[in-house]
Order: sequence, then structure tokens, then C-alpha cells
Amino acid sequence: MAANQTAIRILIVEDEYLVALHLEDLLREMGHRVLYSASRIDEALQLARTSEIDFAVLDVNLAGVQSFPIADVLRERGIPFVFATGYGPDGLIDGYRHETALRKPYEAGELADTIARAFPSITF
Repeated sequence: MAANQTAIRILIVEDEYLVALHLEDLLREMGHRVLYSASRIDEALQLARTSEIDFAVLDVNLAGVQSFPIADVLRERGIPFVFATGYGPDGLIDGYRHETALRKPYEAGELADTIARAFPSITF
């Protein structure tokens, strides 16, 4: 990563192990720091409440439990996030439809663009 670029601290919430590993690799290749990865709603909620993170990637469906309560915590803390789902924006429910949603499988460029839009004053 170039000297003028900034790494952001990221929380991954994803219940599919291989998807989480791939996402972590993508984010690290972009120069970001994946601080935490959670696969269960209770663990993810705790991390969302207490972690010093800058951004989160939230799988909408965690073993049959929706991740919207995690998004609520992040909203309250002013931490930007993106939803990741096989349904894209159609996988979001009312109250969340204005949030960004990446359709799985997503491209590295889509993810990078989403992060860049969340931090317009930072060069990546």
C-alpha cells in the first residue's frame, strides 16, 4: 500500500468459513486490517458494540438468523457497513433498503468501490 493510503479496521460477519477467508484475503490485499471475523450473531453483536472498527461487512443471513440487529448497533455508533447477500439489494428488508448491499459472489472492485464511498475523504 502506498504511503498516502490509509488502512481501515474491519469486522467481517460471515457464517461460511471459506467465504470469510476469501473476503479477509481481498481486504488485506487492498491494504486494510481485518481485526475480527464473527460467524454467530451473539459474537458479532458483542464485537459491533465494543470493537474499535471503522467498517463492517455483514452477511445478511447467519445460519438462519438475520444480521440486521448488528447493523443497528453499527448505525448507532456511526460505523459504516455493507451487507453481503446472494440476493443483493432484494435481500434487504424495510428499514435497510437504502443501505448498500453487495450480491454474492462479489468482485474485489465492487468491494473496494463500496469502501471508498464510505470514506470519501480517504485515499485508498
